[in-house]
Parts: sequence; structure tokens; C-alpha cells
Amino acid sequence: MTDLPPVSAGRVFAALLLRDVVVARRELPFFLVRTTIQPILLTIVFGYLLPKMGFVRADYTAALLPGIIGVSLAASAIQSVSLPMVADFGFTREIEDRLLAPIPVSLVAVEKIVAGALQGVLAALFVLPIARLIMGPIPGLSAAHLGVALLVTLLGATAFAAIGLVFGTVIQGQHIGLMFGFIVAPMLMFGCTYFPWAGLSVVPALKMAVLINPLVYVSEGMRAALTPGVPHMPLVATLAALVVITTAATLAGLKTFIHKAVS
Repeated sequence: MTDLPPVSAGRVFAALLLRDVVVARRELPFFLVRTTIQPILLTIVFGYLLPKMGFVRADYTAALLPGIIGVSLAASAIQSVSLPMVADFGFTREIEDRLLAPIPVSLVAVEKIVAGALQGVLAALFVLPIARLIMGPIPGLSAAHLGVALLVTLLGATAFAAIGLVFGTVIQGQHIGLMFGFIVAPMLMFGCTYFPWAGLSVVPALKMAVLINPLVYVSEGMRAALTPGVPHMPLVATLAALVVITTAATLAGLKTFIHKAVS
């Protein structure tokens, strides 16, 4: 009897990723509602109602749109990885099926990050045209640097998917709600999503403190790419920071996942 040839790690990785894509496709309406309803509501209030009422300037939308995209990809990437991780390592123990796959444990973790990053990108692409439609004409909005915007989206989604992996493997299931209240919510509020980082010059201490927030670099990178007329960080600085954060978060996520898997 001839032994079957071994299956390559690449094929196993692709199969695991395809499974997550199929599951996500089946739950797509619920995923989009869960992850984009808050950014869309914020767009309606800050990008449509307040300018109409005259409480904010009409050109405020140029600063807001990139931040709304950042919120969308960050929230969706974190949730799509952290929440399933808590369940998989918790009562369902579904992660055991993944760990039995003939690939290194680290590749199982990488697949989770890739799947989460794809969902983050999808949420950003979904919210962008809706936000633009709600806000109406946006001063200075440019499509000249869409490649840069896509690069920022990919780096940001990967970084937040890796952060979600860390959260999902470190935080206990009964405390996952606290994670969104005490970690994710402040991250979204102080991620320069509703205002440019340069505007924090009025509070210098806070301007320096928010630099530890990964969302700052996504929001500022989006402004540099989509609305370059709005004050923003130098694009090189935001891209360099996102590369460093993505690398560090991925390494941390691999470490916590492997530790959780073998313990």
C-alpha cells in the first residue's frame, strides 16, 4: 500500500483560511451590522447633523472621514479575532481541531490574524462609500493616493487583528466586556479619529500620550492619503510606525497564542 504524500503547510493554511472566509461569508450581514453600525451612526451625527445645524464647520468632514474609516477597520479586526478566540479557548474548545492540523501552531495563529485583517479591510471598504454618501461633498477629498490608503488599511487591519489575538488569548472570557470598556473604547476615542493629531497641540501632554495608540497612525495615514489638505503627520512617519506596531503586535500575538495553546 502506497503512503499518501504529505500535505504541504501552505495548503493546510489555505484550507483553514478558506474555512474562516466561508464562515464569515455566511455571517456577513451580521458581521457588517455588528462592526459598522457605530461608525455609521457617528457619521450621521458628526458628519451630517452637526454640520447641518451649524455646530461644526462644513469642512470638518474632511478631518472626520479618515478617522471613521480607521474606527471601522480597528473595531472589526479586533472583534473578529478576539471574540472567537475567547470562545474557541473557552467552552467550545473548537481551537483543538485547528491545533491538530499538520502545521506549526504559529501558523494557526497567523491564519487567525490574516482572517481578522481581511475582515477589517472589508469593514473599511464597506463604510467608506456609505460615509461619503451621508456626508455629501467633502472638501479636499482626493483619489490620487488610493494605493497609499490601501497600504495604510492593510497595515492597520493586520495590526489590530494581531492585537485582537493578544486580547483573545490573554483576557478571560468573563472579562471580555471589560476589554471593550476600558481598552478598546478609549483607544477609539483618543485615536485621533474625530480630530487631527496636530490639533492636540493645545494639550501637549495628551498629544504625546496618544502616540502609544495604534489607531492614531491609521487615522493620520488615512488623512495623508485621502484628505492631504487637512493637517496630518508626515506619511513616512505613520507608515514606519504602523510597520513597527504590526510587527510587534504579531510577535506578541504569536507568543500569547502558543502559550495558551500548549498550556
